[in-house]
Amino acid sequence: MNVTAFNRILTVAFFAVLFILPLVNSDSYIRHISIIAIMYAVLVSSWNVTLGYGGVFNFGHMAFFAIGAYATGVMTKTFDVSPWWGMPIGVVAAVIASVIVCLPVLRLKGIYVILVTFAFTQLCLQIVLNQRDLTGGNFGLVSIPPLEIGAFSFRDFQNAGYYYLALLLLVVTLLAMLWFRRSHFGRSVIAFRDNETYAISRGLPLAKVRLMTFMFSAVFPGAVGSVYAQYVRSASPDMFGFSFLTLALSMLLLGGVGTIWGPIAGAFVFTIISELLTPLGPGRYLVTATLIVLVLRFFPGGLAGIPEFAGQLLKGRSGAAGDPAMLKDEK
Repeated sequence: MNVTAFNRILTVAFFAVLFILPLVNSDSYIRHISIIAIMYAVLVSSWNVTLGYGGVFNFGHMAFFAIGAYATGVMTKTFDVSPWWGMPIGVVAAVIASVIVCLPVLRLKGIYVILVTFAFTQLCLQIVLNQRDLTGGNFGLVSIPPLEIGAFSFRDFQNAGYYYLALLLLVVTLLAMLWFRRSHFGRSVIAFRDNETYAISRGLPLAKVRLMTFMFSAVFPGAVGSVYAQYVRSASPDMFGFSFLTLALSMLLLGGVGTIWGPIAGAFVFTIISELLTPLGPGRYLVTATLIVLVLRFFPGGLAGIPEFAGQLLKGRSGAAGDPAMLKDEK
């Protein structure tokens, strides 16, 4: 069995398990953790577009998630827009925000991109805190209307509706990432990451590619931010905070930057381990940080690099076993 076939089987098995999980387990706590892990997977996978494939550290990515949540909450609660318009509104708001933050950094590099995108996030936070009538200020936006279909609420049956909606978002995100990785657009983004001077010499437009990268990556946090706000029925200023950003970054580093499956694996593993270590209190952060350091120390490619490492190890052993020189030495 080749690697491609194995990956396809693994993908189908992974999503099959996620699909049947609510059917065999109705525990509300496990359901909640599963929904959060799936949403994190969508969020981190989309951040991987700019950070992993584009090589651009965009602090504003977490702001796109928060903007999607707040835009949905304000429009559905304050202006009485149908909750079903929440996701389109969140996506549009996040994409518009991505254009605003990208324009100043079109030709910037390194620390300057970080500073500008971080300043944008803080600006959004200040707007949220000051517009109390719309956003709730420090207390956040609460009582956001949930999604409903007739008499059925997505919160019924231990949030089964939100679980499958989040799972659908993850499937769409994975397909989008696969398309991106193989498309001319994706190859252009990677070309600028690897050698910007060479990419420009080949006629690739830096400003256009970077703007499209920001806009493409903003679609998914806008969508999942909208669903998150309707799931927990609130939007908090903490969503713009540094702690939330470091959490998502830890998941991405743990899983593997610049890979398809790495962000998804990192989101699930980090979420599950964090929950298992809850009895340790603040000490769990030390344990998870140590775990990340150990993984990156022995597997620089993150969790996504473990299968390749194992394959090389097995290949090396089989090669050594069949090496005539080795057999001669044994004799």
